[in-house]
Amino acid sequence: MADPKGFLTTPREEWPRRPVEERVRDWNEVYVPGALLPIVSAQADRCMDCGVPFCHQACPLGNLIPEWNDLVSREDWRAAAERLHATNNFPEFTGRLCPAPCEAGCVLAINQPAVTIKNVECAIADRAWEEGFAPPAPPERLSGRTVAVIGSGPAGLAAAQQLTRAGHTVAVYERSDRIGGLMRYGIPEFKMEKRHLERRVEQMRAEGTKFRTSAAVGRDVDATELRARYDAVVIATGATAWRELAVPGRELAGIHQAMEYLPLANRVCEGDLESSPLSAAGRHVVIVGGGDTGADCLGTAVREGAASVTQLDIYARPGSERDEDAEPWPTYPRLYRLSAAHEEAGELRTAPAADADARLFAASTLRFTGDGGGRVCALHLVEVDAGRRTVPGTERVLPADLVLLALGFSGPDRGDGLVDRLGVELSPRGTVARDAGFATNVPGVFAAGDAARGQSLIVWAIAEGRAVAAAVDRYLTDAPSRLPAPIAPDDRPMRV
Repeated sequence: MADPKGFLTTPREEWPRRPVEERVRDWNEVYVPGALLPIVSAQADRCMDCGVPFCHQACPLGNLIPEWNDLVSREDWRAAAERLHATNNFPEFTGRLCPAPCEAGCVLAINQPAVTIKNVECAIADRAWEEGFAPPAPPERLSGRTVAVIGSGPAGLAAAQQLTRAGHTVAVYERSDRIGGLMRYGIPEFKMEKRHLERRVEQMRAEGTKFRTSAAVGRDVDATELRARYDAVVIATGATAWRELAVPGRELAGIHQAMEYLPLANRVCEGDLESSPLSAAGRHVVIVGGGDTGADCLGTAVREGAASVTQLDIYARPGSERDEDAEPWPTYPRLYRLSAAHEEAGELRTAPAADADARLFAASTLRFTGDGGGRVCALHLVEVDAGRRTVPGTERVLPADLVLLALGFSGPDRGDGLVDRLGVELSPRGTVARDAGFATNVPGVFAAGDAARGQSLIVWAIAEGRAVAAAVDRYLTDAPSRLPAPIAPDDRPMRV
C-alpha cells in the first residue's frame, strides 16, 4: 500500500474519452491516446490493500489486483506485468471489454467510487507491450501430445496458449477467415482496435500454436476424423445461436440480427468491403435489446450516418445508486450506465423521441409493419411494467427502415453439425453438457466458455479457457497439472 491515505485524498479519475464530435467520424478507440498512463499511478494509490480483497472473489480470473495496484503506484511496471499475466492471458482485452465486476466488489465501493481497476489493468497491459515485458513463452520441450481447439474466441485462445506453453502441440480451428471469434467480428473497432488481437495471435504463433482458418469443424472438417487425429479436443465455439423475436412482421426485409450487421462493419474496417451492405447511412434504425451488443450496434449506426437511432430495453430504467436490499455489496449492481455509444447518440440527438441517450426503457415490441413492398417501415411498441405486462394506452410507433435484433444467444450453433457429429450431449439449456472436470460424455472431448457455460463475459471465457487447459493437461499426462485452474465449471446464467 504505497499511499495509506490515497483513497481519502485522491478522487476517482477515469481514462478520458475523445470529444464525441471527433470520435464519431472515425473507427478508432474512443479514449484519448496517451492520457491513461499519466493518471493511473495516482489512481492505483487509491487501492487500500484490504485484508480481505473482495475484488479477488468478484473477478473470475482471481486477478491479484491489490498486488499490481501497489506495484503500479510505485511504477514498477515489469513486476506489475508479471503479476497481471500470472492470472490473465489477455489483459489488454479485458481492460477494454470487461464490465469490471471487480470494481463492484472493491471495498472502497461500499461508500465511495471504486478504484479504477479496469483502467489500471489496461495500462499495465499496454505498458508491457511497449516495454517488451510480454515476449513469446514457448515450451522448453514438447510432450508429444496433440490438442485441437475448436473456436478462436477468448476461451479458445486462452486454452490454446496455456496448453502450448505446457508443451502440447495445439491447433486452433476457426470457421471464419480470421482468428478472434467474437472479438474479431462482433466487437466494433471503436471498442477495441484489432491490432491488440493481432499482436496476441502473433505471440501465440511464435510460441508454437497453429491456426487453421476457414475451417468449420462439422462442415469443412470432419468432426469424427478430427477427434481421431488428436489426443484431445476442446469445444470453445461460443454461444452463437441467436435468440429470435417472434412477432408479426418479423419476415419483412430490413430486419436483421445484430451478428449479421456488426461483422459487416468490422469487415469494412478490415478493408474487405468498401461499405457495408447493411449500412445504417440515412436510415431510421431501431435496435431491440438493451445490452452491450445493442450498444455496439448503436455506436456503429451513429458512425455509419444513421438518420435516427433508438435502442429498446424491456427493463425499466435502473437507478444511479445501488439498491442495497436487492443488490447488496459486493454483488454486481444493475445501475444506469452511459457507455460511449449512448453518449454519442445522446449528444448527437439522433433519436429525439427516445431518452437523452437514445434508449427507451420498459419498452416491448408488438409488431412490425411494412411499406407495401415487403420492407419494414415501422416498429410498434408498448410500455411494460415490472412484470412484463403491457400498460394499456401506451402503444406508439417508431419509424424503422433498419431493425437490429440484439436479444442475446442461447448456446452453440448446431447448423454446422459439430455437436451432432462429435456426439456430445447438451444440457437442458442447450449448451454443451460437461462434468466437474470440463469433460463431455465423449472421451477426450472437453468444453469451455460460452458453448458450455452459456452467454457470459469475456473474463469468464478466459477463466474457463485457462481452467479447461489444466483439465486437458491432467488428462494427457495422467498427472497433476502444472497449469493454474482459476475456476471449476459454473454453468449458472450470468447476470452482468
